[in-house]
Amino acid sequence: MRKSGILVALFFSINCYAQKFNDLALTPPMGWNTFNTFAGNFNEDILRDMVDKLVSSGMKDAGYKYIIVDDNWTGPRDSLGFLTVDKKRFPSGMEAFSKYVHSKGLKLGLYSDAGYKTCGGYISSRGHEFQDAIMFALWGCDYLKYDWCNSEGINAVGAYTTMRDAIYEAKRPMVFSMCEWGNNKPWEWAASVGHLWRTTGDITACFNCIDTHGGAYNSYGVMQIFDMQEVLRKYAGPGHWNDPDMLEVGNGSLTLTESRAHFSLWAMLAAPLISGNDLRKMPGDVLEILTNREVIAIDQDSLGIQGFRQSKVDSLEIWFKPLKNGDWALCFFNRGSKTADVNFNWKEQVIYDDVAKLELRFDKQPYILHDLWTKKDIGTTGQMLKSKIASHDVLILRLKK
Repeated sequence: MRKSGILVALFFSINCYAQKFNDLALTPPMGWNTFNTFAGNFNEDILRDMVDKLVSSGMKDAGYKYIIVDDNWTGPRDSLGFLTVDKKRFPSGMEAFSKYVHSKGLKLGLYSDAGYKTCGGYISSRGHEFQDAIMFALWGCDYLKYDWCNSEGINAVGAYTTMRDAIYEAKRPMVFSMCEWGNNKPWEWAASVGHLWRTTGDITACFNCIDTHGGAYNSYGVMQIFDMQEVLRKYAGPGHWNDPDMLEVGNGSLTLTESRAHFSLWAMLAAPLISGNDLRKMPGDVLEILTNREVIAIDQDSLGIQGFRQSKVDSLEIWFKPLKNGDWALCFFNRGSKTADVNFNWKEQVIYDDVAKLELRFDKQPYILHDLWTKKDIGTTGQMLKSKIASHDVLILRLKK
């Protein structure tokens, strides 16, 4: 049967039992996305370089597996209405690029939009959801980021459920990343629809700022995004994650200290770890942050519990996150402009997670304190913890039995 005949046959094989693919994204997805560095200024050669660098740098071995092609890659529809790829960006075609990604042991992510065109003004999936899902499957797509631009008058639940059903009918498991910006409170309804959902507008590469883009829309700094997450933790878990947007580690005005804090806080949030820096120009100290396996292990913990703020005194915040096998993660975060003193008396603390229904009592169970950035044990809960934390820095510990 000719290819067009196969596509048409698949297009009309729809049944009424569609759902999302389960057993995907049981830990927060990790990968790399084109948008933060390149926006629409990329092509096949640049992306092959990114694939190669993700492997050679050690990022793949650290857990990053998705190469996600964001907006600005689609071409016109063919005579049957099926999606094509921009031939100037991908002269070899998307299928060839997909094979290259998979040949390196990585997975391919693609982008589309629920509105009448993408944020960049390109062809989107509105009215062609099932056709596009078939093409994504034929191209070997493993991850779909689905945006929300030009969606005026569209029902979000209906739009995202339609694409979920289309992916399921295309018969290729894909992680479904819902980029709806939190406008319709997806955390309340999206667990059965997608594997992750954006909770905010776009992140931007600064630690504490809002970029209004001349009044067109807002992008938010790390702190603004972080502060929007705490009340959402009860909705996250294996296969359904809150997504505070991609990492800006190594980008823009972020200092190395701020990048380290950003990465640590996203791990405490059990957030997807999608890097967005230019891997070809990545300094060694940025790579060290992105590949810190001990911090990554906090993010990727199989319990899938998002961390919570236990206290805040002046500029110092204290966050806890339960881990498998009875361990806990503890992060002291100094969001102020001056060095903060830590004087933590374990004997006075009883920690209770009212979402996971877990209690942490140091008078009943001693723990070894393991610093995840120095990668050294620094004591036990038998003695008061005393430390100094620089401005915009963290002390993140694993409490080990």
